[in-house]
Parts: sequence; structure tokens; C-alpha cells
Amino acid sequence: MTTTYPLRLAMVGGGPGAFIGAVHRTAALMDGAFTLVAGALSSDPAKCQERAAEWGIAPERAYDSWREMLAAEQALPEEMRAQVISIVTPNHLHHEVAIAALHAGFHVACDKPLTTTSAHAVAIADALESSGKLFLLTHNYTGAPMVREARALVAQGEEGPIGTLRKVYVEYLQGWLSEDLETTGQKQAAWRTDPKRNGPGGSLGDIGTHAHNLAEFISGQRITRLLGSRRSFVEGRAVDDDAMAMIEFEGGADGMLRCSQVCVGRENGLAIQLFGTKGGLEWRQEHPNDLTIYSATEGPLTRRTGNGYLSPLAQSSCRVPPGHPEGYLESFANLYREFADAIRSGDPLPTHLPSIEAGNTWT
Repeated sequence: MTTTYPLRLAMVGGGPGAFIGAVHRTAALMDGAFTLVAGALSSDPAKCQERAAEWGIAPERAYDSWREMLAAEQALPEEMRAQVISIVTPNHLHHEVAIAALHAGFHVACDKPLTTTSAHAVAIADALESSGKLFLLTHNYTGAPMVREARALVAQGEEGPIGTLRKVYVEYLQGWLSEDLETTGQKQAAWRTDPKRNGPGGSLGDIGTHAHNLAEFISGQRITRLLGSRRSFVEGRAVDDDAMAMIEFEGGADGMLRCSQVCVGRENGLAIQLFGTKGGLEWRQEHPNDLTIYSATEGPLTRRTGNGYLSPLAQSSCRVPPGHPEGYLESFANLYREFADAIRSGDPLPTHLPSIEAGNTWT
């Protein structure tokens, strides 16, 4: 559903050379759900103004710091000030910006992971509870139509094609950090391998969080126990670049989670398989339009985006007719569109959208 009018968005982070900020901007603007009106886009004022000019933000609303931005936007007339703050900084800044924005009366959209420590997560949750505002944690793969279809099929239990869930195998394999890229000046590698900015988890904090979220989102269950290991294969690296864990779920299923950024040749290999008493499901991010269903009585079947046999939420998440590719950016846009709808309606965030609970690692 196309939104009826755009909400005013301000961004923290996303300056020149930043990858995820441009993704969030594109996704937020894709359906006309938001208009980008302000930003503290870089700690370097010149770079902030450079990016603001590229993105059509007025110079006077391109701020030198996020603190200045929150104060200045609060002081503007209600019909002009930003309504939502999008946080696309390195991980170590998430909690401070999120808490301040919520206390200042803004809704918040925050890139994953939620933060870097349990104490910070609790503080964000407390700020959200007292604010009366909405919080979106942009685990973007939860916006993918076939991920939502998989969730709907698992939720059918014994009445559905896989029955009662028993096994979950989830992985996220990349190869781009198989060498010491961070010492070459590559910006994305530098902050992701710095525990002061990325947090104590390297591959775990960057991509393992996606695998964890995907497993819980599709299964509809929380992971309650695990036994894991993590390693740094690249000599001198201060954070893990490879990790794996045996996992158990609250509903009785178990499985495996693995993530790695040293699997040479792999690009963005996020994948999940789930098996129950009657069958199984498989989804791979590099082929996002396909959901494979396994059965004991017939060969594998494939469900695809854009078709009328999908569940209502999966259908509403599709943007183009069957056979047309849609994926990463569209999944982000689904989250932003539905977030905007919830803000305008005054309703709680829909249960399928990731909020503070999706970043809950402190219980």
C-alpha cells in the first residue's frame, strides 16, 4: 500500500563512503513514505554538507553533530521538524543516539544490530517504553516476501506443509574479509573490525545477527540456549571473522548457526533450512524470489514472489508481477513503508516488524 503523505526523516550517519546510509535513504523514499529533510551525516562538517547537497537537504539543516540536530529540529515549528530519526552509524553510537532521540520525542529507525552491550540494550528499551514512540530495528530480510511466506507456513504447525518444527539450519557466509583488508584504508572493513566501533563481535555483530534474526523470525520462536565458538583466522584481527553455534529454541526445535567472512569466493550467502514432522523449507538470499518446500511424498516444490497462492502478508510485500526480480532494497522499503503506516495510524508496530525485541540479547 502506498502511503498517503510523507513523514519527515532525519538521518544520523550516511556520509560519503558510507554504504548503509544510502540504502536506508533509497528505501525510505521508495514509496513516498518519507522525505529526507535533515541530517548529521558525518562527523566532518564539510563531508556532511557535501552529502546534504547530493541528497537535496538544505544547508541549514545539515548539522555538525547529531546532538545539534536533535536540539535544532525540536526547536522548529511542528509542521517543519523531523518526525523520525534514522540511525545508520557504526554500532557503538546506536544506543546513545537512539536514547536521546526517543527522549526528544522522535520515532526511531535503527540499523542492526541494536547495540553492542546488554546494558545499552536495556537502556534503549527503557527509553522506548517511557517515550510513547515507535522503534524499528531494520533487520531488512524480514521484509522479503518469501521470508514472510516461510514464516506463515511454519506458523501453520501440523496443518501446514512442514508440520511441527524440529530443525533449523541457518548460515551467513561471506569472503570479503579473508585478508587483512582493514589495514589498507578500506572504510567498511576498518570500522567492522574495530571492537571500539563494531562491538566485541566481528562477523557475529555484522552478519551473525542477521542469521540469528532470520532463524527466530521464520521459526516464530526465541533461541534459549546455545553452545558456540568464534575465531579470528586473519592474524592480528581484534574481532572474530568466523563463528558457529549449536542452538536450541523455546518450542523444542534445535539446529545450527554459522557465520563467516573468510569463506573465499562467497558473496552474500545468507540461507536457512527448516524441517518439521512433515517436510521442510529452504530460502537463500542470493535467490530471494524462491522458497523451496520439501515433502516426504513428492519432489521439491518452489513458491515464487508475485503469485496469488502466497499468504496475504507475502503478497502485500511483493511489488512487481511474477518473474520480475526484487530483493534487497525492496525488503528495506517494505519495513520503512509499514513503519510509516504505523506512525500515521497511531497503532502499535505490527508484530511482523522488528522492534526492540528483535535486538533483545539481554534476557
